[in-house]
Amino acid sequence: MYGCQQVLIHPDKDLKALLEYVCTEAKKLNNCGVYYARQLFFKTGKIPSRVDLHKQLGTIQRNSHYQALYSDTAQQILTSVAESFKSYIGLLKGIKQGTVNQKPWLPNYCKSVMSLATFTGRSLKLKDGLIRLPLGTKVKAWFGIDAFYLPMPSNLDFKAIRELRILPRNRQFYAEFVYETATIQSDVDQDRVLGIDHGLNNWLTCVSNVSTSLIVDGKHLKSINQWYNKSIAKIKVGKPQGFWSNRLAAITEKRNRQMRNAVNRASRIVINHCLENRICAIVFGWNEGQKDSANMGKKNNQKFVQIPTAKLKTRIAQLCEQYGLVFVETEESYTSKSSFLDGDILPKFREKPKGWKSSGTRINRGLFKTEKGIKINADCNGAANIIRKVAAIFKFDLSGVGRGCLSQPKKVLLWTLQKSPHLQVGEA
Repeated sequence: MYGCQQVLIHPDKDLKALLEYVCTEAKKLNNCGVYYARQLFFKTGKIPSRVDLHKQLGTIQRNSHYQALYSDTAQQILTSVAESFKSYIGLLKGIKQGTVNQKPWLPNYCKSVMSLATFTGRSLKLKDGLIRLPLGTKVKAWFGIDAFYLPMPSNLDFKAIRELRILPRNRQFYAEFVYETATIQSDVDQDRVLGIDHGLNNWLTCVSNVSTSLIVDGKHLKSINQWYNKSIAKIKVGKPQGFWSNRLAAITEKRNRQMRNAVNRASRIVINHCLENRICAIVFGWNEGQKDSANMGKKNNQKFVQIPTAKLKTRIAQLCEQYGLVFVETEESYTSKSSFLDGDILPKFREKPKGWKSSGTRINRGLFKTEKGIKINADCNGAANIIRKVAAIFKFDLSGVGRGCLSQPKKVLLWTLQKSPHLQVGEA
């Protein structure tokens, strides 16, 4: 299993020029590989393998962009191109078999100025607390420089690093370390399960069959996203389409960092809750394509689509794999309308029986009333029903989900609600 850590690079003038050079050449080589693969596919219907791309651009054509990079780095770039075309062919086969619904796009050219450059672990060397990244013999002959150096993170083991990626984003550079991690064997009970229902104000609502429940707050996340949209719109007033500036890049990067921080915090809260209560399985309610087909009005659509819930789901799944927990994803149709305490039938999407009706009613956005008049949290009711969706398959015992945990969930804040005075100046 592999982990990933991003570190912001603070380059001086010379280092910045080298980073720009490497990422620019990486983009040009990527486009050369895409061009060759597309033309081969159009003329023969076949796609090149990574060996074919390495041979064609590296040996036969002696591509200048290939030679401008360290050979291992150039091969990694072309390997990613070959893998993208291989995935495209796999998706086409999935359409014929009925396992894929949307028609895939043929891999296209990179339109940005720079792109990702990857250095494998075997090409890296550690010297005096700095990591040496080679540039190759051609660059040394052209410019007299054979390598550049980046600081080694203190919390990583150099021997565990498998890849180091130079990632250009919003006019800044990041060093992305991919490292090997060991799987942790956790002390959990196989019969314990946690159901998760995602939303906006309540980003994650979690209910377990051991009478625990919690809500990860999402209001502050919505506030951050709203501030970002208003600030961007205010700066772009009267500007031509496609306008971008250092200020826009800084605001966007800050917002993206806050979103990544929220994803990591929320996923860690969920995993820690499972470990503390010896919960073995997590059931996450998710409908495929729900963001693409969202129809909740312009404002609500913007809030719903821009909140990174899919990344949060992926991160929880990664942590489950690391800690030896079971992650189950299931569709969540009718989980909010059905009454858990009344044992309503949970139909699948577009398979609702004729005359089906919920025993309870949703009084307002956060309150659900059962047939017997019991008032419970609406999102907790949905989370409990999500477990019911797969309870028969995995034989989960839901007798521990009672009125108490459905009525009084613990509210967890991701961070304190403080404004940054630095970025509030001049923005919405």
